[in-house]
Amino acid sequence: MPFVEGLTCRECARPYPAQALHVCEFCFGPLEVAYDYAAIAAAVSRQSIAAGPHSLWRYADLLPADRTAPIDLGAGMTPLVRADRLAAELGLGELWIKNDTLNPTGSFKDRVVSVALTKARELGFKVAACASTGNLANSVAAHAARAGMESYVFIPHDLEQGKVVTSAVYGGNLIAVEGNYDDVNRLCAELTSEQPTWAFVNVNVRTYYAEGSKTLAFEVAEQLGWQAPDHVVVPIASGSQLTKIAKGFRELHKVGLLDGDEPPAVRISGAQAEGCSPVATAFAEGTDHIRPQKPKTIAKSLAIGNPADGWYALDEVRRSGGAIASVTDDEIVAGIRLLARTEGIFAETAGGVTIATLAKLAAEGKVRKDERVVAYVTGHGLKTIEAVSPHVGPTATIAPTLDAFNEAVEVQR
Repeated sequence: MPFVEGLTCRECARPYPAQALHVCEFCFGPLEVAYDYAAIAAAVSRQSIAAGPHSLWRYADLLPADRTAPIDLGAGMTPLVRADRLAAELGLGELWIKNDTLNPTGSFKDRVVSVALTKARELGFKVAACASTGNLANSVAAHAARAGMESYVFIPHDLEQGKVVTSAVYGGNLIAVEGNYDDVNRLCAELTSEQPTWAFVNVNVRTYYAEGSKTLAFEVAEQLGWQAPDHVVVPIASGSQLTKIAKGFRELHKVGLLDGDEPPAVRISGAQAEGCSPVATAFAEGTDHIRPQKPKTIAKSLAIGNPADGWYALDEVRRSGGAIASVTDDEIVAGIRLLARTEGIFAETAGGVTIATLAKLAAEGKVRKDERVVAYVTGHGLKTIEAVSPHVGPTATIAPTLDAFNEAVEVQR
């Protein structure tokens, strides 16, 4: 890639080549892709992006993988929906939902996997692999099938059935591990050294994988007429998505794509489930120390008890003037139903976390009525139907007669 200068340690700033590296060998800090922003600014324009594909690859100049042969199922350019009915219920002004439920496998993970596996193939890897709470497993299995790559995806044994089926259907190797996500992730970290031809998208090629989340910022800005929102609310699992959305808005300013001379002052807020809320707990306690937790929540896609990018997410939120809150399982279900009832969008439990947290922060005045707000809904509700099935069902069960209907249902006239 002409615009990638290499990798840089986020802690000690030591440079590395753009290879399959993810941890600094001197300070053990995470590595991040470094770009030549001056060269990008000279090459990219709003017009060149608009002329690109209707997918995340329209932003290829700001991504670390080769645009000429992407592993692409068509992820990205999902709708940004003006949510006036939800805003009215929450007492907000201008509210938008970034509806990533409409990606090819039903979640934002298609963004990061498309970038990661494109780079992995470029680096010579033969097998696609991951540790997953479900959505990533779906996406890796699907993209590997598209690319003709063998795949190994590792999941906790008690995952929602919908996510199990929608990983297994692609014909790769699906390995259920007796433990939670953190147990699965430790196993995959060990396998990374044992299987040098395997690209674990969220381990040895994580540096490139994470960059795909920036497109969530790029698209929102483009869809708002190349303006940044005032405030975004993002679910937190590992914390990577939140940090990359923040990075994405900054990068757009660096290369001259945003309106205005000053860097965008986007407030970043985070959302977690109470049953797995290590970052929200640290925020509430005013500490930098993120204590690992054992997950116990219906929001399994966010159930990472020891988040790799937790501290960086915490730092982004604090520096931006945002907030982090957590919500109960009952509030998560209520959030799913509220979004569905007001805007016709069926979100998985992670989306319920985002909407319930948005409601909580709005009630506390931390998300304000005078702000342009974007809430990220990152996965489809059919993936976690078990969470809502006990709470919804037929309004009535009747005989096939008009009299039975009229007796059972009071029609509003």
